[in-house]
Order: sequence, then structure tokens, then C-alpha cells
Amino acid sequence: MKALLLTNEYPPHIYGGAGVHVDYLSRELARFMEVEVRCFGEQTSHAGNLEVRGFAPGLPEMTCVNSLQSPLGASRRCVDFNGAGITADLVHCHTWYTHLGGILAKLNYGIPLVITVHSLEPLRPWKREQLGGGYDFSLWVEKTALEMADAVIAVSEETRGDLRSLFNIPEERMTVIHNGIDLGEYKATKNPELLKTLGVDPSLPYVLFVGRITRQKGIIHLVHAIRHMNPGFQIVLCAGAPDTAEIAMEMQEAIGAARGIREDIVWIEKMVTRPEAIALYSGAGVFVCPSIYEPFGIINLEAMACGTPVVASAVGGIKEVVVDGETGFLVPLKQLSESPFESTEPEIFAKDLAAKVNLLMADRELASKMGEAGRRRAEELFSWDAIARKTERLYSKLLQN
Repeated sequence: MKALLLTNEYPPHIYGGAGVHVDYLSRELARFMEVEVRCFGEQTSHAGNLEVRGFAPGLPEMTCVNSLQSPLGASRRCVDFNGAGITADLVHCHTWYTHLGGILAKLNYGIPLVITVHSLEPLRPWKREQLGGGYDFSLWVEKTALEMADAVIAVSEETRGDLRSLFNIPEERMTVIHNGIDLGEYKATKNPELLKTLGVDPSLPYVLFVGRITRQKGIIHLVHAIRHMNPGFQIVLCAGAPDTAEIAMEMQEAIGAARGIREDIVWIEKMVTRPEAIALYSGAGVFVCPSIYEPFGIINLEAMACGTPVVASAVGGIKEVVVDGETGFLVPLKQLSESPFESTEPEIFAKDLAAKVNLLMADRELASKMGEAGRRRAEELFSWDAIARKTERLYSKLLQN
């Protein structure tokens, strides 16, 4: 059996959880089957059963408005994926950017189409800020692909529920296979010298956020929660890759206001490497995930594997990863406006986040207990070996039909 995985992100060009997922899944699957990855980039490698081929932007250079360059560039590469020829037994797509490639492969090559749902476009209306009319295209291509797919993998039960309510997908075509974690790599690894290079004082406790500057990740809500946090610990915000110039400016202004209240805010304005992330997770007193939409939330699992308690919003798949009162705290989140400061609800959410952070930063015994419980949960439920085996069984079932 040979599987073709189509993805926007693949090492070394990763900025989100979907890229992390494909990285580990492809390597794990390649232990017992042939795997070819086609991605957006120029990377090329071939080792054992795993072949990686990047597809650079095509020519001629696009001169359309900036908001359309991403969706149209994705479409061009999806055509190129198919034009290069396909010898795989099935195609497995990750994120809507590759769905057109999966549609073409299913129709032109007559192979089964599998889609893993890492997020859903109808639940990310703020993407219109970034894509303009390209958002309407992303809605259409996602719906078309999901409804014609031979198998749809949801990364959480919550996501499967969203699929039921938003799309016309037969129940027997949907299954849940969670994201995973490399437990040998993600483990408590103290590295004070590396923390210093990132601007963090390792001798002082700190609260940590890691993620992109996007509406989905709720970073602005966390910044507004800082004013309600107790003194005596650092706030480390590892946040880069803003979706738009507007949210980048909003972030700058929010950080500026927060620094007017307290000085111990460290803003790392880049997407950190994996060793840097592990060092940050391992040294943190609390990890905070204030996402307003999160089908799974792999960053919470990464923090838990490193033995760090989590304070996270009670949305989506996060509720299947973080156990409230055991591995951290879940903070209820009412529906927030797309413009997040039009009502008082965001202020309530900010205060609730801060209250749980303050509790754990003040009670180090409780924090340590929750951190240990988080590591145990990661070990018991989220190994990549188990996830790859479930995926391989799904592939085999499709090819037998």
C-alpha cells in the first residue's frame, strides 16, 4: 500500500498544528508502508519508505490582489500535484489548501480520497479579513471535498459534531482519530541557557503562550487578561506570524497597553523551533491556551507532555485533551463577537483566565500535581504509534471496498 499525503505545511516550513500532525504521521506511517508527501515549498527528500516533494509557486508570477494570492496559489499547486503523476493507492489531504488536489486525484486517478479535518472554514469567519473573496472559495472547495470524500477523519468528537451540523456527510464515512505527541521528544527538558537567549529570565517563574497571532488563537484576550494577573511572575508570549496587518497592529497596541501596567512581559515575535518550544514548555509554571476555536489544540498536549499544567478555554477538542481540575483548568467561553471588544463578555473571559492562572501560580504543589497528571494522560492516550495504526487500518478498509 502507498499513501499520498497532500499538505500546505511540512518541515522546515511549519506554522500550525496541521503541519506538526503531517510531520509525525508521515514518519510513523512510513515505518510500515510507502508514504509520499507533496507540500507547498521546495524541500525534497527520500529516506526509506518516506518520500517528500515540495512544489514551489508556479509561473507566471501572480499579480492579483494580495488576499487572493494564497487561495489561488494553493489551487495552482494542487493542479501541479496532479500534473506530476500519481502512483499512490489513495490520497490523504490536510487543510482546505490541498482539498482541490484531493478532488482532482480522486476524479482523475480513480483513487479513494481521505481528509483529516484540522479546522473548518465556516467556523473561522475572521478569515475573510485575510482572504477577502478567497474565503468564499475556501468555503466551497472544503464543502465539495468533504462531501465527496471516501473517509473523513475528525481530530476530536467535537469536530465530528461540527461536521454533522455543517455538511452532508454519511455517518459511516466519518471517524475520530485524535492528534498525537512524540513522548520521547516532548518531555520535561530544562534548558535555562536557551531560555536566556529568548529573553526569558529562568530564575523567575513565568506564564506561557505559544501560537500564531490570529483571531482563532485568542491571543488578544490573553493580553487583556494580563491586567488581572498577580505580580511576581513573567508573562511570556511566544507569538508570531500575524494573519493580517490589522491584527498585527492590534497586538502591538494591546502589548503596549499591558506594558504600561507591568514590565515583566516578554514577547518573542517569531515562530520558535521545536527545541525552543520544549524548553519554554518545560520551564513554564502554567501554559495558557485562550483559543476561541480549536478542533483539537495540539499545543495543550505538547505542554502536558512536558509536565506543565494548562489553563485553556473550554472549546472544541480542547475539552478532550485537558481534564478540568486534573491536568489544568478549562475556562468557559461564551460566543465572542468577531470584533472581540464590542461587548463585556471578552472582559469576563479575560478575568476568568487570569483567576485560574493566579491560582496555579500561587499554589505550586497543585500545579506540580496537575503537570504530572497531564504527562500521564499524554502517555496513555496520545502516542503517534497508536494514531498511525488507526490510520493504516482506515486505509486498508477503504482499499478492500
